[in-house]
Amino acid sequence: MSRISIVDLEVSYQIGVTDEERAKPQRLLITVEMDFDFSTAANSDRLEKTINYFDVAQELLKYGHNRSWKLLEKLTSNVTDFILARFKPESVTVEIKKFPIPQAAYVSVALVRTRN
Repeated sequence: MSRISIVDLEVSYQIGVTDEERAKPQRLLITVEMDFDFSTAANSDRLEKTINYFDVAQELLKYGHNRSWKLLEKLTSNVTDFILARFKPESVTVEIKKFPIPQAAYVSVALVRTRN
């Protein structure tokens, strides 16, 4: 299987347990790994035969507009389901990094889902 990855895409989403934390968007980094057989695209050099990673990135940049989440786990699950439904990879791994603890580089949640 082939893999298309977007690593540490910087987005701003409203997330946090408290109302105060959700009051303004926070910086998050999203990594997406999509397993997808792109051999047809490699042979034909045709964009429509693969997952357009630019489109994935653009969708994720605007995904958080007018939405909020309390838990990173819920956001990660929502993003994973969205990518599976919209872009149809065989499987997807999503990791989202948040920066709430000054003494830690980041906190992250990762999820892997496979299309049925």
